[in-house]
Amino acid sequence: MLKINNLHASVEDKAILRGINLEVKPGEVHAIMGPNGSGKSTLASVVAGKEEYEVTKGNIVFEGEDIEELGAEERAHKGVFLSFQYPVEIPGVSVTNFMKTAINETRKAKGLEDMPAKDMLKLIREKSELLEIDRKFLSRSLNEGFSGGEKKRNEIFQMAMLEPKLAILDETDSGLDIDALRIVANGVNKLKSKDNAVVVITHYQRLLDYIVPDFVHVLYNGRIVKSGGKELAHQLEEKGYDWIKEEVNA
Repeated sequence: MLKINNLHASVEDKAILRGINLEVKPGEVHAIMGPNGSGKSTLASVVAGKEEYEVTKGNIVFEGEDIEELGAEERAHKGVFLSFQYPVEIPGVSVTNFMKTAINETRKAKGLEDMPAKDMLKLIREKSELLEIDRKFLSRSLNEGFSGGEKKRNEIFQMAMLEPKLAILDETDSGLDIDALRIVANGVNKLKSKDNAVVVITHYQRLLDYIVPDFVHVLYNGRIVKSGGKELAHQLEEKGYDWIKEEVNA
């Protein structure tokens, strides 16, 4: 589904990614961990097509198509979803109206007509129940006055509605209490299928108690320096990142 080959990327002429190789297949959950400044969020942003990052070498292939030249919106229409570390507030636009617009824009890009209102309401009802989201929440302005947990839950709701092929969750656990973390993780687990894939970017092993990864990758200094199963996350929790740095620098 996603194949990243020798990816180098920079922002404002500062090299951040220094040769990333990664393959994500349908049905898989990959966790990317690493210390601050290692390039985790940059990798998420580059795959999603954020403009401020420049790919200087290598390529990103999504479902057999080279996507470096595609903008963020085009990648989203093809099924790439990125949950932001710091979601933006949009006063005056309700959660429901935002989702209607997003879904219909994606349908338009595929040559389809707008989703009938009856079907849209049914979908919203199904997904909000799945994620234990109150109806009142859906009429609020997008992210305005939302707590950290509400913002993250809203992003998982967007993911549920859009049904992306590849979901990238960038530190979706930051600022969450244990109840919000559980609800968000349950939502992700319910949305997983053999046809989609999830990449979870996190500092902490605790999220991976709820969203169990098939593979864990450690990013350090712009490279993936170690990969393994879920037990690697437990090692990182016990030992921290210093042992990884020592291995790399040995």
